[in-house]
Amino acid sequence: MKLAVVIPCRNEVRNIAECIEAIYASDLPEHAELVVNVVDGKSNDGTLELLQNLQAKHPGLQIITNEKQLTPYAFNLGIYAAKDADYYQIIGARQVVSPNYLKDAVAALQNNPEIWCVGGAVDNVYLNEEGKMIAKAMGTAFGMGLGNFRTLSESGFVDTVGTPMYPAWVFEKIGYFDEELIRNQDDDFNFRVTKAGGKIWYDASISLKYYVRGSISQLWKQFMQYGYWKVYVNKKHKAVTTLRQLVPPLFVLFLILLPFLFLVCNLLGFIGLSFLGMYVLLGLLVTSRVAADVREFNRIFVIFPILHISYGWGYLKGIATFLIAGRKPGDKYKNMSR
Repeated sequence: MKLAVVIPCRNEVRNIAECIEAIYASDLPEHAELVVNVVDGKSNDGTLELLQNLQAKHPGLQIITNEKQLTPYAFNLGIYAAKDADYYQIIGARQVVSPNYLKDAVAALQNNPEIWCVGGAVDNVYLNEEGKMIAKAMGTAFGMGLGNFRTLSESGFVDTVGTPMYPAWVFEKIGYFDEELIRNQDDDFNFRVTKAGGKIWYDASISLKYYVRGSISQLWKQFMQYGYWKVYVNKKHKAVTTLRQLVPPLFVLFLILLPFLFLVCNLLGFIGLSFLGMYVLLGLLVTSRVAADVREFNRIFVIFPILHISYGWGYLKGIATFLIAGRKPGDKYKNMSR
């Protein structure tokens, strides 16, 4: 049995070594052959040199150049380079899998034919103080939405996972990652999995560390892109892939329309303010549960509306661009939030 790990990577000199060492330290199924394909998007920060040094320690480590420097191309290039594999595990360069991740994910797929994809729990970690606040906010259902795999504590079926393993035959059945999608290509692929009759399993007993964005500006751009590209995925499938994705754009529309409610009727305006007050109170309650002190409280509380408004604003821009104007994605939104 051959297991291929695909790692899309660009300018990750700080994290890539830990990511790779965790993979090679993993427990593997009996008689499993491991191949690790790092698909590098022409890094210029020392990542490539570090990878070449790691090859001396791990002869099975392969470096593949991603000329396009975009994630969906990296996914497909890594899969193409190991066409004879039985299972494919995709791991981000900022992710560090638990020792049992690979072995238990394979077991779940082997023991349950109805499962086409397996992923595990996410432990958000940070590189600086600002990243710590972001990690705490992203670890809550209020920040990421009910049912989001990032906040689940029990195993079960979900609509998507972030660090997926697939059996090879899934790609033969539904195709590869859509290279037109700069963001949300994994959500698109997993929607195609469920549409074709497969199930996605979230296994709380396997986990990974994920190094979250270290600045508010990066976070804003990242989640705006998520919202923007989600609409493109919806248009492609002629369906809303999850209901929770609608909450942030509706929240942004609500904020835009709130002042006009007072022009229509003061009562409507005050009702609108009461809903906004409930949002603020819920944010205060959740923040009080995750903040260690007053300083953290103030910083985490601000991150929640940043998550919601950036995603919602990006989603509304996507509606204006793809559904109303009928245009293709703009170049501005093809640049990754690095």
